[in-house]
Amino acid sequence: MKRSLSVLYLCFGIIVGVNAQAVRPFKQGDRVVFTGNSITDGGHYHSYIWLYYLTHYPAMRFRVFNAGIGGDVAQQIYDRLDSDIFVHKPTLVTLTFGMNDTGYQNLPKDKADSTYKALIAKSLASFKLIEDKLKQHPEAEKVMIASSPYDETSAIKTTPFKDKNAAIMKIAQQQQLVATQNKWSYLDFNTPMLQINTREQQRDPMFTLQGSDRIHPSNDGQMVMAYIFLKAQGLANNKVAKVVINSATSKAELAENCTVSQIHFNPSDIKFNYLAKSLPYPTDTIPSGWGSPQKSQRQALPLVPFTDEFNQEILQVKGLQGAQYLLKIDNKEIGTFAAADLEKGLNLATLTNTPQYQQAMAVMLLNEERWEIERRLREYYWMEYSILKPKGLLFNDSEAVADSVQTEAKKNFFIAMSLSSYRKARFKSVRDAWNKEMDLLIDQMYTINKPVTRHFELTAVK
Repeated sequence: MKRSLSVLYLCFGIIVGVNAQAVRPFKQGDRVVFTGNSITDGGHYHSYIWLYYLTHYPAMRFRVFNAGIGGDVAQQIYDRLDSDIFVHKPTLVTLTFGMNDTGYQNLPKDKADSTYKALIAKSLASFKLIEDKLKQHPEAEKVMIASSPYDETSAIKTTPFKDKNAAIMKIAQQQQLVATQNKWSYLDFNTPMLQINTREQQRDPMFTLQGSDRIHPSNDGQMVMAYIFLKAQGLANNKVAKVVINSATSKAELAENCTVSQIHFNPSDIKFNYLAKSLPYPTDTIPSGWGSPQKSQRQALPLVPFTDEFNQEILQVKGLQGAQYLLKIDNKEIGTFAAADLEKGLNLATLTNTPQYQQAMAVMLLNEERWEIERRLREYYWMEYSILKPKGLLFNDSEAVADSVQTEAKKNFFIAMSLSSYRKARFKSVRDAWNKEMDLLIDQMYTINKPVTRHFELTAVK
């Protein structure tokens, strides 16, 4: 099994490697705006990316904004560039579109070709307007992102729209061309995710990263997207930390991205203090997101080599005399491990009961709470841009407009879904309070994400 996973990861790395270091890593003070449709709007990939930085670079403070609107095509994104994207004063803007632009229709081959051609042309005409607007903001770096794929091959019940993904990729080709011409970054979510679908469907024909509607990645797919993005930033193989201790020589041979101090060697145990510069990356095990069945962030880990490349906190102890050793951290029993495994190196980041992993979990949960609040705001903005703007009522949050929205919700499922958030957020004081709450959560995230000194004890088990 291990051998097959290695081959799997190698093949995947060849595809993703084409885009390696295509996007500059984020830096202190950045304001990053992820722009897109519902895949961004209701997606977690941007929060998963931010969580990596929160844990791996805890002193590097910057801000991430979700600027997705469900159902958007390129023209709608263009219409809100000033009021919804550049209002955040970004230093970096990402842009992904194409899923909605290519429509949802099953037509005979001759009509399908002409329909897709017309839809693509319309989308790219709007993209030209977006390009011109983006050029007016040289202060912000730009990243064009090819849309996550539409899954036409899974054996799930939803009838697929034939050739839709090929149409999406024609839009992506123009994104790549424009990025090259303007010296912007380009990143492809589509190809590696499609490759995973193809590979996994050989084992399970029902498998899909795109959820039951073939469109929206569930949280496993969102984590794959985060992996692809971080890989493109050239961040793979930056360890959480690595400690190598030689019991035979009573020395610490290596302390990578950490410090090791106050080492004490006895015949039956080793004690030392450990201060890492990073925390392990925690993954949520609770299924959520789109589709049925819902999937968890953790379910992405067998699909991509995220743990191998981004989540290595290694404890390696050489020259141990006993067969089994009990590991305690801060006087908490973590587990009993074979000396042979410690000799090879134990990845502490995979142990969810360590104090440092639990610390990182608190950061993750605060980040998810922030995401939930931001999601409510995005539902409000969806109502404004998708429902009220076409009626000439953008940001007209009067009682009469609210009453009309409530009436329309009785006939429109999508309006009904966002109605609760809209009824609250139409009051500026509520929006201001939500933004302040997010600021408080972010402050807390950057307070509790600082690694602290941990006391390690390895004791031979008799």
